[in-house]
Amino acid sequence: MTATALLSLPMILCLGAAAAGQLTPSRAWPRRWLALMTMVAVTAVGAMLLVTVRRQGVQAMQVGGWAAPFGITLVADLLSALLVLVTGLMGLTVVSYSAATLPASREAGAYYPLVLVLVGGVCGAFLTGDLFNLFVWIEVMLGASFVLLALEARQEQLEASIKYMSLSLMGSVVLLCAVGLLYGVAGTLNLADLSVRAPGLGTPRLMSAVSMFFLVAFALKAGAFPLFFWLPASYHTPPAAVTTLFSALLTKVGVYALARVFTLVFTQDLELTGTLLRVMGGLTMVTGVLGAVAQYDMRRLLSFHIISQIGYLIAALGLLTRGALTALIAFLIHYIFAKSALFLVSGATARVTRTYDLHQMGNLYRTQPLLAALFFIPALSLAGVPPFSGFFAKLAVIQAALRAEHWAVAGTAVAVGLLTLFSMMKIWREAFWKAPPENQPQEPNRPLSLGDGVLGPCMAMTTFMVVLGVGAEPLFELADAAAGQLLDPTEYVRAVLGEQP
Repeated sequence: MTATALLSLPMILCLGAAAAGQLTPSRAWPRRWLALMTMVAVTAVGAMLLVTVRRQGVQAMQVGGWAAPFGITLVADLLSALLVLVTGLMGLTVVSYSAATLPASREAGAYYPLVLVLVGGVCGAFLTGDLFNLFVWIEVMLGASFVLLALEARQEQLEASIKYMSLSLMGSVVLLCAVGLLYGVAGTLNLADLSVRAPGLGTPRLMSAVSMFFLVAFALKAGAFPLFFWLPASYHTPPAAVTTLFSALLTKVGVYALARVFTLVFTQDLELTGTLLRVMGGLTMVTGVLGAVAQYDMRRLLSFHIISQIGYLIAALGLLTRGALTALIAFLIHYIFAKSALFLVSGATARVTRTYDLHQMGNLYRTQPLLAALFFIPALSLAGVPPFSGFFAKLAVIQAALRAEHWAVAGTAVAVGLLTLFSMMKIWREAFWKAPPENQPQEPNRPLSLGDGVLGPCMAMTTFMVVLGVGAEPLFELADAAAGQLLDPTEYVRAVLGEQP
């Protein structure tokens, strides 16, 4: 298999399997196994793509043989290849968890095809080489997420879906306007071509104005301040498997898009861009963690932490140094696994207690010691406690801020980390440590075991936390190489256009 063929396979596999899944009999097992095998294949393709890019450099493919910048370009550097691999792993984990937690009637329906479409859209967004197709893949991803959010048709889900859909469509309108304006100014939407043309356009103020449209559109999709309010209003309503998939992938596409356009295209007014991103990142951190501290619904609390951790990523991007981008990439990988582990554990906890209300939980460390350990490790990692991956990732962000002498960013990151630890310990105290409420039986009615399939995905995610902590050095070496490619687009442009910028 050629290296360029790998670029199209994740989307072909996911969308092809989604179509095939709809043609299979409406039974749980064929659709479940089709989704599982597809996610295994996507993970394998992501691993091969990452190894290929690491050894041979940036890979590009011109769909249909049309030379760039006129045709559709697929391109993978270290960042996009790494994210495709992580997307495959998360899809595999969520499908496995869904098989253990969803009723057979739900598995027999459109659930797995929708998951495959969503994963395919995410992979397309990571691998596309032009902004119009980035818009298209984001819409593919969002279309599947709208249906997944409302699939059970409960009142709270329908209400959340309407909010989520309305605000997401507003962001899509802003993004489409931004794409149109940029095409009118530059005459191209190919990212590599834009990287070459943008410095010579002679319209810096107009380009800065266009960049603000992209900032608003992608910040809304990332869940950044002040455009995050759709997220905690919707993410707590679907099943835990769906929430985990959303948490792991959807907002990360927004962060990836911000990192791509503000390192490759809009590089003329870095002082303004960096200031806005740092302020937005700091406010996102603070508002997210304060919202989490105030919650006693486990999933709503974790949903607010999606926002606070996104703040770290945006603030790191606003520093616009190689060390900060290295920290951003390492933090992004840690964050996907840590937050996914916590959402999976929240679903397992609700399976035992039949509630997400922390007031109604208690004593789980005695009755479910393995579940308690599976919560405790990613909780400490999310808060940045050594020796887990979160400590090294947050430390890298703080060190990058200190080196750049942005003291406010560093101080905010430390304070938010402490508040994150406080909110994680609140979950531990309420759900696992305190005596159970009087109306709760001493022994849960639904004890979990390794055989029922719920704890397996939780254990896999928790293992990643330990591995990323112990293996922090290889992760940071890969992240540093990816950051170098972001800051120096020479190899990216050569791979796409076949020439020096």
